[in-house]
Amino acid sequence: MTDATSPADPTADGSPDYDAMTRDIADVPAVEVITTVAVHLLSAAAVNLGLDKPDSEHKDLDEARKLITALAGLVTASATEISSFHAAPLRDGLKSLQLAFREASIVPDEPGQGPGEKFTGPVFG
Repeated sequence: MTDATSPADPTADGSPDYDAMTRDIADVPAVEVITTVAVHLLSAAAVNLGLDKPDSEHKDLDEARKLITALAGLVTASATEISSFHAAPLRDGLKSLQLAFREASIVPDEPGQGPGEKFTGPVFG
């Protein structure tokens, strides 16, 4: 037997009760929003670098560069706000992506000119 007040149950007119189903954005801590966005940028950049699987058909270094640069800006700007506990793994993931980009590039960028390096400084493996 299901609870008639369950958010997944449709209202009397058959439509879902979206107010009950959605989480008020004001209740979401900033650190959760920032880390969620960062994880999405990390994942999208990894796929565009072809790291999702060998011989990936999704490889697009131009898109990866944009995503990595956006991630670097977000991580750099928010690091002091979200604490080292949250920022450190994001920095590690960012550095891994920057190194993977350098490895995947046919013509490597000069040190300090790679994606996101204007925010992080030169990245060396």
